Amino acid sequence: MKGLILSGGKGTRLRPLTYTSAKQLVPVANKPVLFYTIENLVEAGISEIGIVVGDTAAEVKTAVGSGEKWNAKITYIQQEAPLGLAHAVKISHEFLGDDQFVMYLGDNMLEQSIRPLVEDFKTGKCNCQILLKEVTNPQSYGVAVLAGDRVVKLVEKPADPPSNLALVGVYMFDHNIFTAVNEIKPSWRGELEITDAIQYLVTNGYNVKPFVVEGWWVDTGKQADMLEVNRLILDRLERNVSCYVDKDSRVEGKVVIEQSAEIINSVVRGPTIIGRGCRIINSYVGPYTSINHNCTISDSEVEHSIILENSQIHDIPSRIEDSLIGRNVVVEKSPIKPKALKLLLGDNSRVGIL
Repeated sequence: MKGLILSGGKGTRLRPLTYTSAKQLVPVANKPVLFYTIENLVEAGISEIGIVVGDTAAEVKTAVGSGEKWNAKITYIQQEAPLGLAHAVKISHEFLGDDQFVMYLGDNMLEQSIRPLVEDFKTGKCNCQILLKEVTNPQSYGVAVLAGDRVVKLVEKPADPPSNLALVGVYMFDHNIFTAVNEIKPSWRGELEITDAIQYLVTNGYNVKPFVVEGWWVDTGKQADMLEVNRLILDRLERNVSCYVDKDSRVEGKVVIEQSAEIINSVVRGPTIIGRGCRIINSYVGPYTSINHNCTISDSEVEHSIILENSQIHDIPSRIEDSLIGRNVVVEKSPIKPKALKLLLGDNSRVGIL
């Protein structure tokens, strides 16, 4: 059985961060979201993995490489434009052949292992298996209508949802999906929709089986979702403090601090992860914060935030919280008089000021 990861989207909901970075490489608990997806497939016994890439192909290839670090073999499949999930399946036919496969959206994260589902699908009892999750806002998703243990209808973002079961970004297919993706037509937005392909299977008598996910599922497409899944992953931490902590500092709770970091006259309260080469000086780092490698925080407070590598925060009088701060960012108090706010912000930025 093979794996197919879709990593070609533009990440418009995470701009301006994703103007310069693939959304699937934004880290959660200091590890790119895409790496969790690869790990989930490998843990399920899948080592042949294709990754569909788009404009950020070079960056994804540099980060992931050949797959050797996961004992996997990675094949990259170039998608010339974001023409839909079913289009990504269509262009991957040469890689997939007639093998069964798991398709996994590279910006989705699941709590539970997919291994039992993979093992069951290998038996050939059905042609397609879709993962579903009960949600409070089904109008924002593709939703499924069930009859017992079979899927009977799929509806994409319905104004009047017929159910509250949203499609999770994990699907399992046999070779019949290629008949479906070759038969469907582009939707109103010019894309080949995977919901249309699955509906084709349903309409034409193929066995499409649902599985309702019980644990958490997060689509990491927005800042709030990134912070939420960061919180969920950090809750799993086991304490490991292997850095220098001076006698005037306190490190409390489930905290991971990597070697070569320094904690000086500061309080670090978990769950929190701090990467190698970081310096925390005269500061407070609160729960549910991920600070990536080679960052410096001095005379400031940070809580429930994600800070990417090589960034600096200096002498900020108010606590920074619920924030996603990119790479190589400097946030500092300005000595310039008269007192004023001086901002350089990317497109679609959001700043809260009290």
